[in-house]
This record gives sequence, structure tokens and C-alpha cells, in this order.
Amino acid sequence: MSATSLIRRTASDLPGGDSHVDLETRATKEDHQALRLWLRLLSCTVRIENYVRSGFRHEFSTTLPRFDLMAQLERYPEGLRMSDLSKHLMVSGGNVTGITDQLENEGLVVRTFDRSDRRTVTVKLTPSGLKRFREMAASHERWVVELLGGLSQEDKHAMLATLGKLKAHLNGALPSAANRKQLPAARKK
Repeated sequence: MSATSLIRRTASDLPGGDSHVDLETRATKEDHQALRLWLRLLSCTVRIENYVRSGFRHEFSTTLPRFDLMAQLERYPEGLRMSDLSKHLMVSGGNVTGITDQLENEGLVVRTFDRSDRRTVTVKLTPSGLKRFREMAASHERWVVELLGGLSQEDKHAMLATLGKLKAHLNGALPSAANRKQLPAARKK
């Protein structure tokens, strides 16, 4: 099945007209096992992320990107240069600037300029920003623990090990964007 036809499938196409559609429910047994696995991973990720986003919005009137930026700063109490923050978050400098502007206006972060190079800006959490981040982090942890509560400790250890193997494989197998070659055709398993 092509990716296009996979995307176009809707709830009415599913057996019984199931109204709960996620990325995985669009796949069939005829689809490549690797594709079905990827869709399952993606579906779980999207569900967890949506739950966390909703929690931040309702409980803290904030967003996941704002939390992520604050989490990076919490790891570096001396602060991070804007360019390093952008690299850690894997987003553009413009995105970091916009979020930093919001957090600074709320008194949660402060910017400082390098005395020797005024173009270099460092951002760090304020004491109230650190307090707010810790409140959010505690809720974030609680949400994730609740969401994964249906798995036993053994299940979680096995998943960590298996996903660790996958991550190591991907780290070694994926070509860089500059050197990307066509990947070999996949075989059905």
C-alpha cells in the first residue's frame, strides 16, 4: 500500500466504521511490518504528546515548547546562549526568540548580553521561573507515569532495551542530509 492511500483512509473505511482513528488504525496486515511498527510508535507518541500538551494548557496555561525551553535552561543554571538553546531544542532561532520573549515578559527568564560581544545573548531561568518549571515538571512526570501505568516494570525495561537498539541502529544507519543516498528497497516480513 502506498503512503498516499494509507493517509487517505478514513474511519468509514475501517471494519465496523470505528470512529477512533489514529495513524496505526489506517494500516492493514498487508502493509510492511516495519511500516506498521513505525505507525504504532508514532500513534503512541502523538497520543502521549497530545495528553501532555492538554495538561500544560489546562493546568498551567502554557505550551509544551515553553516547557521544553525551560527544561533546557533548568539543566544549565548558568544559562545558555540563544544559539545553543536553539541547537538543544532542534528549532530555529526565531522560534527560540519568540518563546524567550514571552517567558521574559512573564518574568520567568532573563537575558544577559556578553560584555565582549553584544551579539551573544545568554538566557537563564529566574528564581520564579525555576519554581514554575519545577511545578510543571512534577505534573509532567505524573502525567507520563499515569499514561505508562498500564505497563509492568518488565514491559518498560524490555521496551527501553528494544528502543535503545533501534536508536543505536538509526544513529549508525541513517545517512546525513548532505550525503543521503537512496535507501535499499524494503522487503516484506
